[in-house]
Amino acid sequence: MTILCIIPVRGGSKGVPRKNLRDVGGKPLVVWTIEQALAASGLDVLVSTDDPEIADVARAAGADVPFLRPAELAQDQTATEPVVEHAIGFRSDQGQRPDAVMLLQATSPIRFKGTLDRAVAQFKETGVDSLVGVVPQTPFLWTMGERPRADYEVGSRPRRQDLAAEDFRYRETGSLYLTRTEIYEQHHNRLGGRIGLFVMAEGEGADVDTEVDLSIAQQQMIRFRREMGTEGEASQ
Repeated sequence: MTILCIIPVRGGSKGVPRKNLRDVGGKPLVVWTIEQALAASGLDVLVSTDDPEIADVARAAGADVPFLRPAELAQDQTATEPVVEHAIGFRSDQGQRPDAVMLLQATSPIRFKGTLDRAVAQFKETGVDSLVGVVPQTPFLWTMGERPRADYEVGSRPRRQDLAAEDFRYRETGSLYLTRTEIYEQHHNRLGGRIGLFVMAEGEGADVDTEVDLSIAQQQMIRFRREMGTEGEASQ
């Protein structure tokens, strides 16, 4: 099975300007994801960006950056799926249409050593059409409304240590998706067909959208450097 690993990285991030080039743990944010993808087995790692400086950083980190993304695919309103389909089309025109696509968001820089290989193994073994990375959450969640509603029986609140696997909820991290190419071609969506959940460690759920998120990610990298296989790299 050929898997194209696409890392979409836009230059015009608004919440944190030049976010993907900001130093986090001693290297630009985007480089963490590139290195994790290159360390996995058998992935064709492609960075899609509209930004020449990001392209240079990505190439220096070892990723393939075969084009600069067209401006119409780098707008604030641009969804991720057209960007992925553009990269699939580029590889297909080269005679290298992939069997599946792994989508990694650079804004989720914490993935433990072996996580990507484990996702590929689960994808192959289960035969699902798409796989979404999730982290477990307790069911102590509420829906806001005129009458707020709990996701658990308020009258018999369970203790956390008594929860079984089926009692948990699972939060989509945005970090990782693995999808058969035809799902993008037919449904223009990263998720479709038979969908599987890929359970990631709670520490892998970081998502950087704000300056506070950047600070938290930095601290988590220090805390999880052994799990990430980066002992001696992530530093303050």
